[in-house]
Amino acid sequence: MKSVKSSAAKILSLVLIAVALTANAVTDKQQIAIEERIKPVGQLCLAGDTSCGAAVAVAGGEAQSPEDIYNGTCTACHSTGVSGSPKVGDIAAWVPRLANGIDAVYANAINGLNIMPAKGLCMTCSDDDIKAVVDYMVEQSQ
Repeated sequence: MKSVKSSAAKILSLVLIAVALTANAVTDKQQIAIEERIKPVGQLCLAGDTSCGAAVAVAGGEAQSPEDIYNGTCTACHSTGVSGSPKVGDIAAWVPRLANGIDAVYANAINGLNIMPAKGLCMTCSDDDIKAVVDYMVEQSQ
C-alpha cells in the first residue's frame, strides 16, 4: 500500500509540474499579441536631430496638417471654450489675445498659459507645428 501511495504521489507531482509548465507557456500568436501591445508608440526626437523631420508624424508615418493636429489635440478645449480658451470661430475671443501680437499668442501656445499645458500636450509637435496650428485657428476665426 505504501508503494501505491508513493507511486501515486510521484505521478501527481509530475502531473502538477507538467500543468505548471504548460500554464506558463505562450504560443507564438500570443507572443506576437503581447509584443504588439507593449511596443513603443513613438520615438523621441531631440532638438537639432534632422532625421525626425519638421512635420509631426503619425503612426503610419504620414505628416499631419495643422487642421489634423487641431482636430486631434486642440479641439477638445478650443471648440468648446473650456476654462476660457478662445473658441475657434469666435472672433471676439481672439481679438484681445491678438492685440499683444501673434508672437505672444505663439509663445503662450508653445509654453502654456494658465491651465493650458505647453503645446496643448502635443509633445510630438515642433514649435513650428504649434505656430501653424495657431495660424489655422486664427484664420478659422476671422
